[in-house]
Amino acid sequence: MTPRSLVPGLIAEGEAAESFLGIVISRQLRELTWMSPHVVDVEATEVVTCGRDRVVAAMQELAADCHLLFTHNVEWERGKIGGRADGVRYHSHYLVPVVSLGDTDAWLLADPGVWAKLEGSDLSRLPARPRDVARIADPGEVLAATVPRRGKPLRDYFQYIGRNIDLGVLAQVPAYADWVAETRNALKGLGYL
Repeated sequence: MTPRSLVPGLIAEGEAAESFLGIVISRQLRELTWMSPHVVDVEATEVVTCGRDRVVAAMQELAADCHLLFTHNVEWERGKIGGRADGVRYHSHYLVPVVSLGDTDAWLLADPGVWAKLEGSDLSRLPARPRDVARIADPGEVLAATVPRRGKPLRDYFQYIGRNIDLGVLAQVPAYADWVAETRNALKGLGYL
């Protein structure tokens, strides 16, 4: 059976989204398509980092190569992107499904186990339950307090967390679970599931 290719695209607003989310998106898509009646080859997430003023241009750029687009904390402009009740939107020119990730900054903090594997991490400010990350007023501050003090910049940990965070733990965060459900709907619409 010839594998069907699935190329995700991400419109990101910053380094955390680009490094962490790009990896998590591909990992989650592999998990979702594992039960597909087709053999699905999920490729690495193509990422465009931009400000809100370039979102539509970034979507057009990615839509030419990607089957499914994700946006990080982006407000939609009415008239340019059409919405549906299930949260999945379609880019009007290419009809590529677009799923919003919403505000994802706290997702990095959902799995204390992944941080415990990094010697020197301070787990004291991480919530006891993954779903409680949504209550963190300043995820950036908690993240800065959590990372090991090795002289590395904060961004150096984003890829590690993306590759190693437990997706089952992350799924206990309501916003993440909603995103997975919307992504599953988009994959069904595309015939992958």
